[in-house]
Amino acid sequence: MSSSTARMAPNRLLGLVFGAVYILVGLLGFTVTSGFGFFATSGGLLLGIFEVNAFHNVAHLLIGTALIIGGLKSTAAAKAVNGTVGAAYLLLGIVGLFLVGTAFNVLALNSADHVLHFASAAVLLGTALGTDKRTKTAIA
Repeated sequence: MSSSTARMAPNRLLGLVFGAVYILVGLLGFTVTSGFGFFATSGGLLLGIFEVNAFHNVAHLLIGTALIIGGLKSTAAAKAVNGTVGAAYLLLGIVGLFLVGTAFNVLALNSADHVLHFASAAVLLGTALGTDKRTKTAIA
């Protein structure tokens, strides 16, 4: 690990790492979604457990891109993107529990997706809210 990476703010590093992973997941998802409609309520199994359709893959690509852009731009941008994506994943985790088995499940969510969305929300929100805080010191 280079010294510049070792000193990178946690939000920037997390944004870059999560962004790269989400882009990779989005691209790999297209290898298992052949034969499923773009908004199909069921889809192919990525890594044998995560259900995805083409819309879900595109969402991963867009989220990954946003995280990388935030991570490259500045600590403040990374913190904002991580917090926003984390909050969105928390909301999706909650709402997604009620979508499975309905016509509104346009992301083809399943139980493994819920666990991953809640975990992503915890890490992204925890990092956005708990790190990279500036402390003011009083000059006497």
